[in-house]
Amino acid sequence: MSPHAPNEARVIPLRPKDTRPGTGTAPGTAPRPAQQPGPAPRTAAPKEPLWRDLVGDVLRRERLAQERTLKDVAEAARISMPYLSELERGRKEASSEVLAAAARALGLGLTDLLSLAQDELTRGAGNRPGRDRTSPTARPGGRYDGLCLVA
Repeated sequence: MSPHAPNEARVIPLRPKDTRPGTGTAPGTAPRPAQQPGPAPRTAAPKEPLWRDLVGDVLRRERLAQERTLKDVAEAARISMPYLSELERGRKEASSEVLAAAARALGLGLTDLLSLAQDELTRGAGNRPGRDRTSPTARPGGRYDGLCLVA
């Protein structure tokens, strides 16, 4: 039988605890060599937003601007209310048919929906350093003048 109480987990530390003050080592072990100062930690670049998040934000913003419920828009688009909710939260990737139906239910065309999502994407891209756009279609200031479509 185990000496532990029946509902207690036994914890095994991955490294020995420091038992001597100021040493950083356990008794009987050699002290650690001094750490060489390494390169400064890099700051992580901001993550690119996901397309499904951008489209979901646009769908929700347009629905709320029209003061409509999920149920109302889902019925008009002929998609389920839970699925529309997941689209708005960026949890699901919608097909072009579903996006077109949701856009129509909100009184938008598919190009309107995608254009609004592209505007959000380019607004976020303008804040990231290190983006050099040399395309002839790029505007001064680094923004593209065009529509970005995804399959």
